[in-house]
Amino acid sequence: MVCLSAKALLLAAGCLPQLVHSAGLDTSAVALGKLYFGTATDNPELTDTAYVTQLNNTDDFGQITPGNSQKWDATEPSQNTFTFTNGDVIADLAEANGQKLRCHNLVWYNQLPSWVSSGTWTNATLLAAMKNHITNVVTHYKGQCYAWDVVNEGLADDGTYRDNIFYQYIGEAYIPIAFATAAAADPDVKLYYNDYNIEYAGAKSTAAQNIVKLIKSYGAKIDGVGLQGHFIVGSTPSQSSQASNMAAFAALGVEVAITELDIRMTLPSTDALLAQQKTDYAGTVAACAQTSACVGVTIWDWTDKYSWVPSTFSGQGAACPWDENLVKKPAYTGILTALGGTATSTSTASGSSTTTSTSTSTGSSSVAQQYGQCGGSGWTGATTCVSGTTCTYFNDWYSQCL
Repeated sequence: MVCLSAKALLLAAGCLPQLVHSAGLDTSAVALGKLYFGTATDNPELTDTAYVTQLNNTDDFGQITPGNSQKWDATEPSQNTFTFTNGDVIADLAEANGQKLRCHNLVWYNQLPSWVSSGTWTNATLLAAMKNHITNVVTHYKGQCYAWDVVNEGLADDGTYRDNIFYQYIGEAYIPIAFATAAAADPDVKLYYNDYNIEYAGAKSTAAQNIVKLIKSYGAKIDGVGLQGHFIVGSTPSQSSQASNMAAFAALGVEVAITELDIRMTLPSTDALLAQQKTDYAGTVAACAQTSACVGVTIWDWTDKYSWVPSTFSGQGAACPWDENLVKKPAYTGILTALGGTATSTSTASGSSTTTSTSTSTGSSSVAQQYGQCGGSGWTGATTCVSGTTCTYFNDWYSQCL
């Protein structure tokens, strides 16, 4: 069968081979009480039939984030001329699959069209252009998005404000004004501040917490903080440090989410690096699992075939839970166990292995796996942990096998 239209390829189930579904990453996350486990995607890979088949697997992916097609350069390439074609393709795909859509992003210093980045501005004219952009984009996607990343990467690594064009002409006020403008365009969508290197305690995380306070001090709405999670194998923050950091944001009255998770390594990939990557993924996802305010996890595309890492970090890659051949890596099992599921390998007729998974977080097994829930108010699942782990109390609502 030949499918010529990209959009038809996405929406016509008959054009796609059907997967045998089992309890996967999203199924396990939802069973654990999270809203979703999801992935970023981008328009060029949507012509890859095998890729789209897995992207449509809602047992693994209950949410999709457009990697590039909703950014400023893609949606308003010239002033007050808007185009939503590519973003709509991904939004339509999510809707057809019943997947949530995390919309990304409205105000960022990067991927700006030249009319913004090289324009001649005053405080008033840039403010008007920013508000016009936000209003038009959010209005177009009103009712379709679970959340918007309103301001992306507004901080430098030392915790000071990034010296971008919005800060230069508007000052720190551009951040709460952007949030207020987005809220006016769609009062129901969740509004996030999103950044990297705020996943653990330090100057930048403290500064991000101060951004939450700043937005609230203006009387504007902010619902969540996105912790990007672009990590390096063997250097990933510990589970406890990430959970403690999430709690610091939650104490400000916002939810959190891991929004762009990938864990890269120096190539070539080895069994030892893959094993460490599995541990690192498990620890990060488990930090979200144990934090009631953490609503979900998004990986920054699911396969190494389309990862952004190799073109950005010379000599590094293999950052995703699936390899370039769309085969699950050990990291997949690490994520699954952190969400309370289990994975088993079975032989096929050709002698190759295929991984299937089952969820144990709702009590389908009498023994909870490592990183699985084992107690808490209202918990009806397993309370005995697999050998080598202990049921560890976190709060009245959650205990976990560690």
